[in-house]
Amino acid sequence: MTTRVNFVTGNANKLREVKAILEPVIQVHSSPLDLEEIQGSIEEVTESKCRRAAEAVSGPVLVEDTALCFTALGGLPGPYIKWFLSETGHQGLNNLLAAYPDKSAEAVCTFGYSAGPGHKPVLFQGRCPVGAA
Repeated sequence: MTTRVNFVTGNANKLREVKAILEPVIQVHSSPLDLEEIQGSIEEVTESKCRRAAEAVSGPVLVEDTALCFTALGGLPGPYIKWFLSETGHQGLNNLLAAYPDKSAEAVCTFGYSAGPGHKPVLFQGRCPVGAA
């Protein structure tokens, strides 16, 4: 029996990547919901998004959140990278780091899975350090 999951994303590239990994064992359906994101740690943001997505689709969901954490900025922008880029652009991020000798960062990818409403999300996280300190 094939399992089905709703991948809540509006990003066509992320959807394509997840389908390439999970199908045909798990059928991946796209649910591009616009969920408000809370402020918090990377894990808190992903868990909250996962809970709300499961409630919205009344079923199993997979969500993903990407963070970029600059060492010199104490981990900022973290899970808020999308909004930082939207407001400042790439050059703005470069400008934020201009005063610091340490340009290193860590990219963090966090997936959340919930079996449905009322189920505790399970988080999976990968971290990739970028640059030298």
